[in-house]
Amino acid sequence: MNSFSSIKTLLSCSSLRSSTFLQQVRHKKYPLQPKIQNPIWFAKKERATFDEQLTKENQAFVKEMVYAKYGPPAIIHGVETLDLSRSLLKQEPVVSGEWTPGIRRTGLIARKIGVYPMWMKDGKKVATTLLQVVDNYVIKYISPEEYQASRKAPRRYKNEGKWGCLVVGAECCDPQKFTKEYCGLFKDSGVAPTKILSRFLVSPEAAIQPGTSLSPLHFKVGDHIDVFGISKERGFQGVMKRWGFKGMPATHGVTKTHRRGGNIGQGGNKGRVFPGTKMPGWMGGRRRTLRGCQILRINTKFNVIFVKGQSVPGGQNSVVFLHDTLLPLKWRKTSPEAFPTYFPNLQEGDSLPVDIYHESVHNFSDPSIMYEDEEVKDAKK
Repeated sequence: MNSFSSIKTLLSCSSLRSSTFLQQVRHKKYPLQPKIQNPIWFAKKERATFDEQLTKENQAFVKEMVYAKYGPPAIIHGVETLDLSRSLLKQEPVVSGEWTPGIRRTGLIARKIGVYPMWMKDGKKVATTLLQVVDNYVIKYISPEEYQASRKAPRRYKNEGKWGCLVVGAECCDPQKFTKEYCGLFKDSGVAPTKILSRFLVSPEAAIQPGTSLSPLHFKVGDHIDVFGISKERGFQGVMKRWGFKGMPATHGVTKTHRRGGNIGQGGNKGRVFPGTKMPGWMGGRRRTLRGCQILRINTKFNVIFVKGQSVPGGQNSVVFLHDTLLPLKWRKTSPEAFPTYFPNLQEGDSLPVDIYHESVHNFSDPSIMYEDEEVKDAKK
């Protein structure tokens, strides 16, 4: 009798197990997209827009107060912005040192506005990318001691503790478009709130006073710089577009595998997919750096830098960031003319040339072919 009851119990347990068995199915309904992880010091930028029920007189009064604090609207270097000449340089100047090899200067924020061909003096045609430096101002300088104390992540570079941080903003806008917390970041510098904020690791000797304007003459023609930005986002793509695979044959018995990647592993004891295998996935939308770009031309009227090459990451009108190159063979060996940055003089404001060309670039305003008169030829003979 006991044996029969035990058998009945086992049958009931086995039926219970079979009824509660779940099989895991590995699939994703949507492909993973790159996630934006905000830092701990992040301040909300944009605020919700709603009808504040202001009269026309009140709106005019608010605009008048904004223009009285940050300056009237103006078009500077071909860009619509605010005239900040009244409100800058409110803090005490930061003491800068002398240049020595290994000093790291600040960078610039620019927009990629297109690709333009140029010709060298030997007749070779090269493609250049146009980067417009728009409304760059120093917002804040953080010393190495304060910057390292606020960091939570482990160090990624050698001697990282010797660098400070310089916060740079670009494209000044009406402060009514931003939140109170975001506008508070610009209170000490006297600069109007900007659309774009970035930080650059700098040496203490290259510190710059908050409120200082940065121009493309921070670099000079012939310098090599690194350009980084966000690449074009292509979405979920296969191996042929993402990695450049050849694909399978089109005929001779091939069915439904024309654009597939083929084998992704091996059998046996080590049969698995190795990490880093090139497979379909999300393409683009990542931070990429183009190193060692040479500056061939600088336009001082519209603050445009002509960089050799057309592989700058991002699409047209995308934001990119420039700084001195980190390539060992192209490091700066002599002191730059603008250290820690370029400070314009009132006397030379009108004397600056509109275009500054590299010595190897052909200027189309110069003659390309010269002919001598027959009388001059006969005199030489």
